[in-house]
Amino acid sequence: MAALFCLQNNFFPLPKLTTPPSSTAKTLTSVTTRRAIIFGSSFTVLNSKPLALALAQLLPTDELQLQEDHVVQLFQDTSLSVVFIKDLELSKVPKSSSKGVVLNEDEDAKLEGTGSGFIWDKFGHIVTNYHVVAKLATDASGLQRCEVSLVDAKGNNFYREGKIVGFDTAYDLAVLKVDVDGYEIQPVVLGQSNNLRVGQSCFAIGNPYGYENTLTTGVVSGLGREIPSPNGGAIKGAIQTDAAINAGNSGGPLIDSYGHVIGVNTATFTKKGTGVSSGVNFAIPIDTVIRTVPYLIVYGTPYTNRF
Repeated sequence: MAALFCLQNNFFPLPKLTTPPSSTAKTLTSVTTRRAIIFGSSFTVLNSKPLALALAQLLPTDELQLQEDHVVQLFQDTSLSVVFIKDLELSKVPKSSSKGVVLNEDEDAKLEGTGSGFIWDKFGHIVTNYHVVAKLATDASGLQRCEVSLVDAKGNNFYREGKIVGFDTAYDLAVLKVDVDGYEIQPVVLGQSNNLRVGQSCFAIGNPYGYENTLTTGVVSGLGREIPSPNGGAIKGAIQTDAAINAGNSGGPLIDSYGHVIGVNTATFTKKGTGVSSGVNFAIPIDTVIRTVPYLIVYGTPYTNRF
């Protein structure tokens, strides 16, 4: 409003004091009154416009383009750290195990499911949901395999077999290890979940229904939710979001506007009998992941299971 008032002053300068004091006072009163009337009418016009239109006129014309460019860059940077996980069942136990690419599912194995994960460190540790690799974790036949599709720092795709390092069914978390010799990989940037606010933007990256490198957007819809865990207990403190999460998104990262991982996409409520997502989706908070994963890498089990 100060800017508007300044404009009014530019249009209506005060007269020079060339008239008697009494006349000057009258002139000043008249000018001030006219200023107030014009200022008031401008104020009324501004406030009669929809808020969105008024803001749009005040913002730079390329503001929308800048926002879109930011989201595009966010995806390009973070997607290098997201992996595609295939759950395979071999037709027979191989004579030898290769640390390279696993067997082709069309010839030697059957594809049983897909999921997502993200690169934890440069040593090839991959974080995902336990339910994504549950068959491999509990396999007694030797037929279960996990194929992990990664992208190196230069954007080159390569495949490796994922080996179970550890898992925690209480929090639906698991860690895989892949051989990355000869490749430079890009770990995710970890954020915090204890300072999240309902309404802030968030983004999910994963492989829903096998469609690799899918980005969905939304907001943090709720905090401190409770969702069921694979061991029959409850995961407390889950993040609720309306960013679309479907089958195949599990284990992928939920990130904030800075590209920092704030959660692990885990579950969605589906409409009964349809399997269709209701739009109410959940992620395990990254603070829980940060407390859990180091123990899984070192010991293979959660801290609580070692005593």
